[in-house]
Amino acid sequence: QVQLVESGGGLVQPGRSLRLSCVATGSVTVSRMGWFRQVPGKPHRLVAIIDRSGYIDYGDSVKGRFTISRDYANNTAWLQMNSLKPEDTAVYYCNAYIDGQDYWGQGTQVTVSS
Repeated sequence: QVQLVESGGGLVQPGRSLRLSCVATGSVTVSRMGWFRQVPGKPHRLVAIIDRSGYIDYGDSVKGRFTISRDYANNTAWLQMNSLKPEDTAVYYCNAYIDGQDYWGQGTQVTVSS
């Protein structure tokens, strides 16, 4: 059974950094990993994704500030978030595309506030 285990997140002041990590457990081959975020009353928004070819995409609001990376052998991905802004406050969900199916982590709260 596939599970996505997330870590990181928390409360941070504007301008500071946080790092999220996500591990896909089980003997699987992950095609794509990434994060989406959600604020109450609004749909999920893309933060960043990376696939096995090395293709990377970022949401417009995080380009130049966030960096996604991945360890293919260990089905692990990281999201380095720099220069955080209050508008980055959201629940961040890890996503993995495995054998034609989307899987989601439990979500981790990121709050950017002074």
